[in-house]
Amino acid sequence: MNRLIILGVVVVAALYILVSSIFVVNEREQAIVLRFGQITDVKTEPGVYFKLPTNVVDSIQIIEDRVMRYDLANMTVQVRGGKLYLVDAFLTYRISNPRLFRQAALGDLTVAENRIGSLFTASLRQVYSQRDFDAALSAERAAMMREARDLIVPSVAELGIQIIDVRILRTDLTADVSQQTFELMKAERLAEAAFLRARGQEAAQTIRAIADRQAVDIVSSARRDSEILRGEGDATRNSIFASAYGQDSEFFQFYRSMQAYRTALGTSGTTMLLSPDSEFFNYFRADSQDGVVPVPAAPNGIPALPNTQLTVPETPDLPIETTLENSPVAIETAPATPVEAAPVEAAPADPALSSEPAPAAQ
Repeated sequence: MNRLIILGVVVVAALYILVSSIFVVNEREQAIVLRFGQITDVKTEPGVYFKLPTNVVDSIQIIEDRVMRYDLANMTVQVRGGKLYLVDAFLTYRISNPRLFRQAALGDLTVAENRIGSLFTASLRQVYSQRDFDAALSAERAAMMREARDLIVPSVAELGIQIIDVRILRTDLTADVSQQTFELMKAERLAEAAFLRARGQEAAQTIRAIADRQAVDIVSSARRDSEILRGEGDATRNSIFASAYGQDSEFFQFYRSMQAYRTALGTSGTTMLLSPDSEFFNYFRADSQDGVVPVPAAPNGIPALPNTQLTVPETPDLPIETTLENSPVAIETAPATPVEAAPVEAAPADPALSSEPAPAAQ
């Protein structure tokens, strides 16, 4: 029984010694072998390795061999000109020298990242302070990232860390600067809009003035042509009238008298005081020859009625005075002498028409 117990203890001790003397390093890790706290070896290749049993003499510290990332968010930087901006950036790194990393940072990744963060912030602020804000939005942004990486590389190399890349994700305005920039941009756009509007109004006035001048020229030309055409038409009309009236002057006088009768004796209600022998009534007088009124021709072959002698009763002699002040319209005046109404003989009238006395002066 005692032998079995001893054998079991020996087996367990042997297994413990075997397991504690073996350590495995995978492809994402590096291993530092420490003996009494001093670095004796560094394993950078993946595989199975041996050390002294237990962790009393030899101990193992595992170090990351992957590419890691460190982020900076909402970092405030000041650019040339005094404006403040918010920057988001990150960098990628890896531990290239485990022995130096152990000596400088005690192999602690948190200590190393704190150091990386302070160096990264200082390098970005230095890069931004030398440039304007537009530089981060232009092709110069790549040069800014390379410059920030070059500034941080020597310092982190003392930690056994290699900086692989630096990237700037975002460069934005702070709330105060954003409002100020918005107001500035708004004022610039309003000024540009006012300038363009003024230029447009100037062009519109120029075009309107040209159009008005052209309209005046066109209207003047049209009026000139119309007056020329009207004058030529009047000349042609007068020529036609003169040619027509020149063929029979007596008919022309008769036609003109009829037009004067239509105008003077219309429905205007005008009263005229004229002498009976006035030339105005020239065509109202009977056309007689040797005191005998000719018999009108018989219409449609019907014989005319016998001559009828009409007698106008005598009227007392009344003086007739015409003055321009008392008469509404005075066309022709005669001396204020007594006028006797002469009898008027009328020709035989048509059966369908009634006989009327000759018109007398009113």
